[in-house]
Amino acid sequence: MDGELFPRERTLIAPGAVHVPDWLGAGRQGELLAACRAWARPPAGLRTVRTPGGGVMTARQVCLGLHWYPYGYARTVVDGDGAPVKPMPGWLAELGREAVAAAYADVPELPGLPDQPGLPDPADPAAVYDIALINFYDGDSRMGMHRDAEEKSAAPVVSLSLGDTCVFRFGNTASRGRPYRDVELHSGDLFVFGGESRMAYHGVPKVLPGTGPRDLGLTGRLNITLRVGGLG
Repeated sequence: MDGELFPRERTLIAPGAVHVPDWLGAGRQGELLAACRAWARPPAGLRTVRTPGGGVMTARQVCLGLHWYPYGYARTVVDGDGAPVKPMPGWLAELGREAVAAAYADVPELPGLPDQPGLPDPADPAAVYDIALINFYDGDSRMGMHRDAEEKSAAPVVSLSLGDTCVFRFGNTASRGRPYRDVELHSGDLFVFGGESRMAYHGVPKVLPGTGPRDLGLTGRLNITLRVGGLG
Protein backbone atom coordinates (compact mmCIF):
# COMPACT_ATOMS: atom_id res chain seq x y z
CA MET A 1 0.00 0.00 0.00
CA ASP A 2 1.53 3.25 -1.13
CA GLY A 3 -0.21 5.75 1.13
CA GLU A 4 -2.63 6.24 4.01
CA LEU A 5 -5.24 8.94 4.44
CA PHE A 6 -4.64 8.80 8.19
CA PRO A 7 -1.23 7.73 9.52
CA ARG A 8 -1.32 4.44 11.39
CA GLU A 9 -0.11 4.75 14.98
CA ARG A 10 2.01 2.50 17.14
CA THR A 11 -0.43 0.30 19.05
CA LEU A 12 -0.28 -1.91 22.12
CA ILE A 13 -2.08 -5.09 21.00
CA ALA A 14 -1.63 -7.04 24.25
CA PRO A 15 0.70 -6.71 27.27
CA GLY A 16 4.19 -6.79 25.72
CA ALA A 17 2.89 -7.00 22.13
CA VAL A 18 3.35 -3.86 20.02
CA HIS A 19 2.58 -3.06 16.38
CA VAL A 20 4.77 -0.33 14.84
CA PRO A 21 3.47 0.59 11.37
CA ASP A 22 5.86 1.66 8.60
CA TRP A 23 8.97 1.07 10.69
CA LEU A 24 11.07 0.11 7.67
CA GLY A 25 11.35 2.79 4.99
CA ALA A 26 11.25 1.99 1.29
CA GLY A 27 15.04 1.86 0.96
CA ARG A 28 15.48 -0.50 3.92
CA GLN A 29 12.69 -2.73 2.61
CA GLY A 30 14.47 -3.03 -0.73
CA GLU A 31 17.76 -3.91 0.95
CA LEU A 32 16.10 -6.55 3.11
CA LEU A 33 14.28 -8.05 0.11
CA ALA A 34 17.56 -8.34 -1.82
CA ALA A 35 19.13 -10.11 1.16
CA CYS A 36 16.16 -12.49 1.46
CA ARG A 37 16.49 -13.43 -2.21
CA ALA A 38 20.15 -14.28 -1.67
CA TRP A 39 19.39 -16.35 1.44
CA ALA A 40 16.64 -18.23 -0.42
CA ARG A 41 19.09 -19.68 -2.93
CA PRO A 42 20.55 -23.16 -2.28
CA PRO A 43 22.33 -24.64 -0.51
CA ALA A 44 20.26 -24.37 2.68
CA GLY A 45 17.75 -22.33 0.69
CA LEU A 46 14.00 -21.91 0.62
CA ARG A 47 12.21 -25.15 1.42
CA THR A 48 8.77 -26.63 2.02
CA VAL A 49 8.25 -27.55 5.68
CA ARG A 50 6.56 -30.84 6.55
CA THR A 51 5.22 -31.60 10.01
CA PRO A 52 5.67 -34.95 11.80
CA GLY A 53 1.98 -35.72 11.25
CA GLY A 54 2.36 -35.46 7.48
CA GLY A 55 1.05 -31.93 7.06
CA VAL A 56 2.66 -29.43 4.70
CA MET A 57 3.08 -25.75 5.56
CA THR A 58 1.90 -23.55 2.70
CA ALA A 59 4.43 -20.84 3.54
CA ARG A 60 7.95 -21.80 2.44
CA GLN A 61 10.89 -21.06 4.71
CA VAL A 62 14.62 -20.44 4.98
CA CYS A 63 16.55 -20.05 8.24
CA LEU A 64 19.67 -18.23 9.41
CA GLY A 65 21.86 -18.86 12.45
CA LEU A 66 20.10 -22.09 13.42
CA HIS A 67 17.74 -24.18 11.34
CA TRP A 68 14.19 -24.55 12.67
CA TYR A 69 12.30 -27.73 11.92
CA PRO A 70 9.17 -29.16 13.58
CA TYR A 71 9.86 -28.89 16.47
CA GLY A 72 13.46 -28.01 17.29
CA TYR A 73 16.68 -26.44 16.03
CA ALA A 74 19.73 -27.85 14.24
CA ARG A 75 22.91 -26.53 12.64
CA THR A 76 22.14 -28.20 9.33
CA VAL A 77 18.98 -28.44 7.20
CA VAL A 78 17.99 -31.80 8.65
CA ASP A 79 14.64 -31.82 6.82
CA GLY A 80 16.04 -30.58 3.52
CA ASP A 81 19.34 -30.75 1.65
CA GLY A 82 21.43 -31.36 4.78
CA ALA A 83 23.62 -28.31 4.16
CA PRO A 84 24.92 -26.16 7.02
CA VAL A 85 22.53 -23.35 7.86
CA LYS A 86 23.55 -19.90 6.61
CA PRO A 87 25.04 -17.60 9.28
CA MET A 88 23.06 -14.87 11.00
CA PRO A 89 24.46 -11.53 9.78
CA GLY A 90 25.52 -9.08 12.45
CA TRP A 91 23.53 -6.28 10.83
CA LEU A 92 20.34 -8.34 11.02
CA ALA A 93 20.95 -9.14 14.69
CA GLU A 94 21.42 -5.43 15.33
CA LEU A 95 18.19 -4.70 13.45
CA GLY A 96 16.44 -6.97 15.94
CA ARG A 97 17.86 -4.98 18.85
CA GLU A 98 16.79 -1.72 17.20
CA ALA A 99 13.30 -3.11 16.65
CA VAL A 100 12.85 -3.98 20.32
CA ALA A 101 14.06 -0.53 21.36
CA ALA A 102 11.64 1.11 18.91
CA ALA A 103 8.66 -0.98 19.98
CA TYR A 104 9.22 -0.59 23.71
CA ALA A 105 10.28 3.05 23.75
CA ASP A 106 8.75 4.83 26.74
CA VAL A 107 5.93 6.94 25.30
CA PRO A 108 2.66 8.00 26.99
CA GLU A 109 0.54 5.72 24.80
CA LEU A 110 2.52 2.65 25.92
CA PRO A 111 3.11 3.17 29.65
CA GLY A 112 5.38 0.92 31.63
CA LEU A 113 6.42 -1.49 28.90
CA PRO A 114 10.17 -1.51 29.69
CA ASP A 115 9.42 -2.61 33.28
CA GLN A 116 7.38 -5.68 32.42
CA PRO A 117 8.81 -9.06 33.46
CA GLY A 118 10.62 -10.80 30.64
CA LEU A 119 11.37 -7.66 28.63
CA PRO A 120 15.18 -7.32 28.54
CA ASP A 121 16.97 -4.02 28.33
CA PRO A 122 17.62 -3.53 24.59
CA ALA A 123 21.14 -2.39 25.53
CA ASP A 124 21.88 -5.72 27.27
CA PRO A 125 24.60 -7.48 25.24
CA ALA A 126 23.15 -10.86 26.25
CA ALA A 127 20.03 -10.17 24.17
CA VAL A 128 21.67 -11.09 20.85
CA TYR A 129 19.31 -12.04 18.05
CA ASP A 130 20.96 -15.16 16.65
CA ILE A 131 18.13 -16.87 14.71
CA ALA A 132 16.06 -15.70 11.74
CA LEU A 133 13.15 -17.51 10.11
CA ILE A 134 12.13 -16.09 6.74
CA ASN A 135 8.72 -17.23 5.52
CA PHE A 136 7.45 -16.62 1.98
CA TYR A 137 3.68 -16.47 1.51
CA ASP A 138 2.00 -16.48 -1.87
CA GLY A 139 -1.64 -15.43 -2.19
CA ASP A 140 -2.98 -18.78 -0.98
CA SER A 141 -0.57 -19.32 1.90
CA ARG A 142 -1.64 -19.44 5.52
CA MET A 143 -0.03 -20.07 8.90
CA GLY A 144 -1.99 -21.86 11.61
CA MET A 145 -2.06 -20.71 15.21
CA HIS A 146 1.16 -21.69 16.95
CA ARG A 147 3.63 -20.59 19.62
CA ASP A 148 7.35 -19.89 19.21
CA ALA A 149 8.31 -22.31 21.95
CA GLU A 150 11.60 -23.98 20.95
CA GLU A 151 13.83 -21.17 22.30
CA LYS A 152 15.19 -21.09 25.85
CA SER A 153 15.44 -17.29 25.92
CA ALA A 154 12.47 -15.15 26.99
CA ALA A 155 13.63 -12.27 24.77
CA PRO A 156 10.90 -10.73 22.60
CA VAL A 157 10.19 -12.06 19.13
CA VAL A 158 10.65 -9.52 16.32
CA SER A 159 8.55 -9.78 13.16
CA LEU A 160 9.15 -7.70 10.00
CA SER A 161 6.83 -7.69 6.98
CA LEU A 162 7.61 -7.12 3.30
CA GLY A 163 5.28 -7.13 0.31
CA ASP A 164 1.59 -7.94 0.47
CA THR A 165 -0.50 -7.07 3.50
CA CYS A 166 -1.59 -9.96 5.71
CA VAL A 167 -4.09 -10.47 8.49
CA PHE A 168 -2.01 -11.36 11.55
CA ARG A 169 -3.99 -13.05 14.30
CA PHE A 170 -2.53 -12.50 17.78
CA GLY A 171 -4.06 -14.68 20.44
CA ASN A 172 -3.67 -15.70 24.05
CA THR A 173 -1.21 -17.93 25.90
CA ALA A 174 -3.72 -20.64 26.89
CA SER A 175 -5.15 -21.93 23.62
CA ARG A 176 -5.39 -21.45 19.85
CA GLY A 177 -8.93 -20.12 20.20
CA ARG A 178 -10.43 -16.85 21.37
CA PRO A 179 -9.72 -14.31 22.61
CA TYR A 180 -7.53 -13.08 19.78
CA ARG A 181 -7.09 -9.87 17.83
CA ASP A 182 -6.62 -9.51 14.07
CA VAL A 183 -4.11 -6.90 12.89
CA GLU A 184 -3.28 -5.95 9.30
CA LEU A 185 0.49 -5.98 8.78
CA HIS A 186 1.62 -3.92 5.79
CA SER A 187 5.00 -3.87 4.05
CA GLY A 188 7.53 -2.25 6.38
CA ASP A 189 5.53 -2.94 9.55
CA LEU A 190 7.14 -4.16 12.76
CA PHE A 191 5.48 -6.40 15.34
CA VAL A 192 7.24 -7.29 18.60
CA PHE A 193 5.92 -9.58 21.32
CA GLY A 194 7.54 -10.42 24.64
CA GLY A 195 6.87 -10.34 28.36
CA GLU A 196 3.41 -11.67 29.20
CA SER A 197 2.74 -12.25 25.49
CA ARG A 198 5.98 -14.06 24.58
CA MET A 199 4.23 -17.45 24.48
CA ALA A 200 1.01 -16.24 22.86
CA TYR A 201 -0.47 -18.22 19.99
CA HIS A 202 -0.39 -16.39 16.67
CA GLY A 203 -0.92 -17.07 12.98
CA VAL A 204 -1.72 -15.71 9.53
CA PRO A 205 -5.23 -16.66 8.34
CA LYS A 206 -5.10 -14.52 5.20
CA VAL A 207 -2.80 -12.73 2.75
CA LEU A 208 -4.23 -9.91 0.64
CA PRO A 209 -2.72 -10.36 -2.86
CA GLY A 210 -1.70 -7.29 -4.81
CA THR A 211 -1.53 -4.97 -1.80
CA GLY A 212 2.26 -4.62 -1.57
CA PRO A 213 4.19 -1.52 -2.67
CA ARG A 214 4.51 -1.47 -6.46
CA ASP A 215 8.08 -0.18 -6.35
CA LEU A 216 9.29 -3.00 -4.07
CA GLY A 217 8.98 -5.59 -6.84
CA LEU A 218 7.71 -8.45 -4.67
CA THR A 219 4.73 -10.63 -5.52
CA GLY A 220 3.57 -12.20 -2.27
CA ARG A 221 4.66 -11.59 1.30
CA LEU A 222 7.89 -12.13 3.19
CA ASN A 223 7.97 -12.31 6.97
CA ILE A 224 11.33 -12.09 8.73
CA THR A 225 11.10 -13.37 12.32
CA LEU A 226 14.06 -12.73 14.61
CA ARG A 227 14.59 -14.67 17.83
CA VAL A 228 17.10 -15.07 20.65
CA GLY A 229 17.67 -18.79 20.98
CA GLY A 230 19.48 -19.03 24.30
CA LEU A 231 20.54 -22.48 23.14
CA GLY A 232 24.27 -22.15 23.73
